[in-house]
Amino acid sequence: MKKTGLLLLLMMTLTAAFAAAQQSTTAVTPDASGIVITPVNVPFVRYQTPTAADIYCAGFLTKERIPDANYVNGGLETPTSTKFENGNLIYLAGTGYQAGQLYSIVREMRDVNEYEIYPGQRKVLAAAGRPYGEIGRVRVVDTRSHSAIAQVEFSCDPINPGDLALPFVEKPPVAFHVPGHFDRFAPPNGKLTGRIVLGKDFDGFLGTGMKLYMNMGSNQGVKVGDYFRVVRPYTSTLHDPVDSLSFKAQTSEDTQMRPPAFEANRFTRTKGPDIHVSDLPRRAVGEVVVLNVTPTASSGMVVFALEDVHAGDTVELDEPQ
Repeated sequence: MKKTGLLLLLMMTLTAAFAAAQQSTTAVTPDASGIVITPVNVPFVRYQTPTAADIYCAGFLTKERIPDANYVNGGLETPTSTKFENGNLIYLAGTGYQAGQLYSIVREMRDVNEYEIYPGQRKVLAAAGRPYGEIGRVRVVDTRSHSAIAQVEFSCDPINPGDLALPFVEKPPVAFHVPGHFDRFAPPNGKLTGRIVLGKDFDGFLGTGMKLYMNMGSNQGVKVGDYFRVVRPYTSTLHDPVDSLSFKAQTSEDTQMRPPAFEANRFTRTKGPDIHVSDLPRRAVGEVVVLNVTPTASSGMVVFALEDVHAGDTVELDEPQ
């Protein structure tokens, strides 16, 4: 009997040690996809490192007008085909082309829905800049009369006639840092703050790996590789026409003597205890790394999200410890 008990104790000890070793390993070791898993004060957080495709396909906001003298004016199968991808031959209108040169293909974007995801979005976006999509990269293979002939070497999305051609500029890689402890309820740290003004492709709800644009740029000292914590106060619910209805909903059990009431701000207590949402801890919902910077804005990627990241959320510089 004693031998059996000792054997069971030994097996339990080995199992616990193996589990601890596995947890320690996964906390700092990326898997084949470049994702790191780390334990925090929630069950698990999956960090995604930016790839070259993320960096060159993020898009950007800028207040400077992009020159439109050079642009895509067709392709080998025009007009039968108007979408061009990797390996396709396209024609570039404009001047200054030479064989062997690389060009970035960008597109000035517009939101066809014309709907504000959060109050004041148009005004905030106008101050940050106009959105441009990064569509791909091409190499000039020949020049003829009024057009240059180029081959698509890399495409984020299908290239269309009318897309702009700019001389290609190499982008710096984003250095990944092993994530530290993530405090979901950390108080403000006094560092640079801003706002997510827009999601790539005008998305309003964003998750891990998705791209977004913030209203801070090199003018505010933002640089490629900076990390920002995404935070959302409970008072933001007041600005959503649907979610704000929660403040008018029943919040208690019928058997409570003094039912509480959720209040947006401080009010005098009436029947029961008032719950002031402005007093509740702010919650962090994810983290963003900066991929590209212009003077007035920066492009970022969500490296992990504990819940949906929203256009309109606040961001705060989160320097590594």
